[in-house]
Amino acid sequence: MQNTLVECAWGATRRKDGYLKRKYESLVGRRGKKKALVAVGHKIIIAAYHVMKDKEPYKEPELHNNPRKKRKQVKNYVNRLKELGFDICVEDFLKEGRFFTELSQSSKMKLT
Repeated sequence: MQNTLVECAWGATRRKDGYLKRKYESLVGRRGKKKALVAVGHKIIIAAYHVMKDKEPYKEPELHNNPRKKRKQVKNYVNRLKELGFDICVEDFLKEGRFFTELSQSSKMKLT
């Protein structure tokens, strides 16, 4: 049964943007791929239990975009680009409520 759950977990982690994929990504760095897959399989079996017990369709938990995680990702990508020789100023974009898709005239993003 564990083999089947791990296969289901692999499939769940390949989904574009879902709760189980985020759970896998948060665990894989700390625990490793195999243990993260077993944990995702455990989440799947718990969800299946509650679906059968409550006789309700599965509802995926809401995904909350974590602004702290987003800032950390932006910082990491900026550092990687600086290592490659690009000079990027993104202070305007790191303010709360700003996204890269909302470029304005006053943005200071420049590539040199």
